[in-house]
Amino acid sequence: MRVLVDTNVVLDFLQEREPFIKDAAKLFELIDAGEIEGFIAATTITNIYYIVRRAVGLAAAEDAITQILTDLQICKVDRAILEHALALQFRDFEDAVQYACALAYGVDAIVTRDVSGFVASNIPVKSPGELTLSSN
Repeated sequence: MRVLVDTNVVLDFLQEREPFIKDAAKLFELIDAGEIEGFIAATTITNIYYIVRRAVGLAAAEDAITQILTDLQICKVDRAILEHALALQFRDFEDAVQYACALAYGVDAIVTRDVSGFVASNIPVKSPGELTLSSN
């Protein structure tokens, strides 16, 4: 199974945010085991770096990016992806970019805690808990 992992889920995992860490950690265990192939939009990585650096410092931000590059496939964000995202007219442009990446990379699901950000999705949208339960 190929999934696009939303920013909030990656941050839950990296920052061990309660009460979400358990489901996020299980997702990353499945990715590490090769049972799920995880994808992330390239633009999301810069957002994660900024958030982690502000919260806990430079070294932690660099470690976070190393972890992402180890675990996840990076979806290129180019002009075509950005134009597609604009045409989608999502309420949140970051979600639109991620959705355009999900379409371009042929993922089977989007994993997020913000299901409402993807209401117009033709791709199944699941919470980390729903996805990890269905993969058992």
